[in-house]
Amino acid sequence: MYIYNTLTGQKEKFVPINEGKVSIYACGPTVYNYIHIGNARPMCVFDVLRRYLENQGYDVNFVQNFTDIDDKIIKKAQEEKESYKDISERYIKEYKIDAKGLNIKEATLNPKATENIEKIVEIICNLIKNGFAYSVESGDVYFRMKSFKEYGKLSHQSTDDLRSGARVNIDKSKEDPLDFTLWKAAKDGEPFWESPWGNGRPGWHIECSAMSMKYLGKTIDIHCGGQDLIFPHHENEIAQSECCNGVKLANYWMHNGYINVDSQKMSKSLGNFFTVRDVAKEYGYEAIRYLMISSHYRSPISYSVEVMEQCKASLRRLYNFRESLEFLIQKREERQEKDRKFEENANIQNLNKNFEISVEKFKIKFYNSMDDDLNTADGLAAVFEMIKYVNTVIGKNEEISEKSLKNVLNLFEEFTEILGILKNKSNIKTIKNENKVENSEIENLIKKREEARKNKDWKEADRIRNLLKSKNIILEDTPNGVKWKVKNE
Repeated sequence: MYIYNTLTGQKEKFVPINEGKVSIYACGPTVYNYIHIGNARPMCVFDVLRRYLENQGYDVNFVQNFTDIDDKIIKKAQEEKESYKDISERYIKEYKIDAKGLNIKEATLNPKATENIEKIVEIICNLIKNGFAYSVESGDVYFRMKSFKEYGKLSHQSTDDLRSGARVNIDKSKEDPLDFTLWKAAKDGEPFWESPWGNGRPGWHIECSAMSMKYLGKTIDIHCGGQDLIFPHHENEIAQSECCNGVKLANYWMHNGYINVDSQKMSKSLGNFFTVRDVAKEYGYEAIRYLMISSHYRSPISYSVEVMEQCKASLRRLYNFRESLEFLIQKREERQEKDRKFEENANIQNLNKNFEISVEKFKIKFYNSMDDDLNTADGLAAVFEMIKYVNTVIGKNEEISEKSLKNVLNLFEEFTEILGILKNKSNIKTIKNENKVENSEIENLIKKREEARKNKDWKEADRIRNLLKSKNIILEDTPNGVKWKVKNE
């Protein structure tokens, strides 16, 4: 597998520190509100990364933090007259609801900043002792940016460029405008912890260094997050971690691209800001996940009504393909019990062998795409190419065997498991069915219609078809039996 490493600016072959094991640290949310669709992209993208590595046989240790103390959390707590802990715990629960909806695998560990104050203080003490940080009279502690000669190596900018382009608070107590906060002195009414520099709380950047180091080690395999975190967050993490430990923080840095809304970058100031919860109410969680993996993770993606409808349509096609395979497999099983010639005929055996060889080519294409810097867009393209090929072949050849069809189904489910989609075994029909007709009810009505047709009771057969049609259920009579689908909106 090759990964584009933000640190080096090129694709590199992935070689883990320890054979068969991979350590990943993903920057998690600051828990003061519902997550937005920008948060959903790294969640989905790096969940696919984890799934793919596990598919390849790696034991993945995936750590994602929760920032549970921060200016935004404190402000929210003051506005709602609650404790910061009540706010953070509430939105951690809400995060987990959305994460489950997006089919995100639970992290190996979700540490919280407030649970790691001791480790944070330990690191800051080390940095001060070795001249990389300094405390000021107010009780704040800053990292001395000039002490790290490689500062800027992740964002590939000189410190002069960063200084002129960065939004930094003008603070006369700082030695340099780019010096960043490691420890914040407590203000009146704010939560605090004791430290050698007085009561206060950790800065944002130091918490990730502490948790990455504590739970994964001094050097990890992959550190990931959104493109917006490259500077200053990840740049600062590198500086403080590598000055503390004297070794590289991470071998590979992966960053996903931005989300644009109607061709504009999503931001609160532009008013084009959407929570995952609200979008899920309109389109479903699975359509959101599909959107996030439909483009290469480093490319920007567009969010719009039209795009979301396209995602739903693509999911319907995937679900319909799986249903068709399951339907045909069932019919093949019934046929095989009655007629053994399909197992014994040499021409039919040769047809199935060639069919399976052709399907194998799509497997190779899918895995080659995933090995090429987690190219889920090309991976999905391989899946849809396979669907088109299989549908064409089985539409013309009733001789394709149950075994061959099962092989296709198993491969298809292997792909969708890696991508984390099609988790609804009841399929998208149930999701789409506004009249909430249960699948079992539909199947029972179809059986009654079939009985009516056998008895030449055409009036009853038509009545049942029209009844289902009124509930948005469309029947399709095929040589292999009756199939049904929910009418597209």
